[in-house]
Amino acid sequence: MDGTGHGPAVGVLRVVLLLAYPVLSHLASQRGEGLWAALALFGLVFLCLLGALARRRAWAWGALPAAALLLAWLGRSPWAWVLLQAPPVVFPLLVAWGFARSLLPGRVPLVARIVHALHARAGVPVEAALERYARRLTAAWALLLALLAAINLALALSVVPDGLLAAFGWTPWWPLDHARWSWCTNVADWGLIGGFFVAEYALRCRLFPQRPYRRAGQFVREMGRLGPAFWRDLLR
Repeated sequence: MDGTGHGPAVGVLRVVLLLAYPVLSHLASQRGEGLWAALALFGLVFLCLLGALARRRAWAWGALPAAALLLAWLGRSPWAWVLLQAPPVVFPLLVAWGFARSLLPGRVPLVARIVHALHARAGVPVEAALERYARRLTAAWALLLALLAAINLALALSVVPDGLLAAFGWTPWWPLDHARWSWCTNVADWGLIGGFFVAEYALRCRLFPQRPYRRAGQFVREMGRLGPAFWRDLLR
């Protein structure tokens, strides 16, 4: 582990926790059990506290069991389901804001930062057309993730009996059960993001045949070789 508390083991655990959330959330929705919903939420709390835990911050080690107790109690109430519907709205919106903020004057578009880092590793200059493409792609990711957040908010408002509207006694216009909500937010969302990524990669390969990676597998490896510090600081 390095001095910042972000060693390889912490990085792997972060990825595991990130991937575990949609799985646990989907299981909770299919089983209709509040404690599974609480477990999915606890995984997110653990993920958010992971850096501070690795740095042995006392407040983080106190917050983790406190969150576990609170979520175990909420798991026996409808509020666990209400809270479970927040991450598919909040997280895409935060990442969308990270993409959009990088387009402001005086900043480097987020995708352009990745492009420059990949090309710098290979010692290859970045052509002007690729710079313009990276800026447009940054805007496209911001729009896609903002759209996903808006769709997920509409779905959360429609869930019965524990959606955002139903929780306050209002009947949604388009009632949706937990299982259908989960298929949309925990499965279809990732399919849409993955599909966009694959389609964009294919388009980029056609538009820019001269690039520092030749195959998709090599591209993924080169992205990984940029290192944890690069990815940790990317959205800051």
